[in-house]
Amino acid sequence: MDETLSDLASGKISVEEAKKKIRLHSIDRLQDMAKLDSGRESRRGVPEVVYAESKKLEDTLSIMSRLVQESGSAVVSRIRPEHMDEVVSHGRALGRVETGKNCSSVHVRSSDPPPARGTVGILAAGTSDVGVAEEARLMAGAMGCECLASYDVGVAGLHRLLPEIRRFSEGGASAIVAAAGMEGALATVTASLVDVPVIGVPVSVGYGHGGRGEGALSSMLQSCSLGLAVVNIDNGIGAGAFAASVARSAA
Repeated sequence: MDETLSDLASGKISVEEAKKKIRLHSIDRLQDMAKLDSGRESRRGVPEVVYAESKKLEDTLSIMSRLVQESGSAVVSRIRPEHMDEVVSHGRALGRVETGKNCSSVHVRSSDPPPARGTVGILAAGTSDVGVAEEARLMAGAMGCECLASYDVGVAGLHRLLPEIRRFSEGGASAIVAAAGMEGALATVTASLVDVPVIGVPVSVGYGHGGRGEGALSSMLQSCSLGLAVVNIDNGIGAGAFAASVARSAA
């Protein structure tokens, strides 16, 4: 920090260069528990995400509070059902809270969001896939993207998908997330119909062999339709982040 400010004062670097260097070293220590990368959002456009599933409730709340305080925003994912009400209540004390249907993640923001930059389309094959799709929607929204969503449009009734693909195209979607369990065919079909990147999210929904998302994951990885990227099983957060990065770049 001292070196950066000295270089700025002597004219060796510009204000923008100084800001970039400071962001690169912006680590906020929270006791001996966490090292928060509070500058990640301003540096990369991707906010730091609190993975709450294996954390104590009080630790989750402490980390969320510090992130909102330092960066104005926090995404908390995989909140245990017994903790959800308290996380939402605490988030409302910090600012505005957005939740998703059947979703274990929340987005907390202490100020008004910036103007939307880029548009992301979100698809879910069936109603059992909605929670993961909503996780992707929350993440893309946290990164400042407008989101167009359509659910229950899987290949069991292919005629349901085509009007939504047209709507996404007309709405300017620069990337599309397709969340699907069972055989996961929605991602391949979508990628075959559009001229923008598609991010496939295998969902742990299905029967018997391959029913925990392995079948959908294998199908998406073996897709013969080019332009399809695939994240891990149930990783809506990762899919939303990648789709938003693409959409923001396109914008």
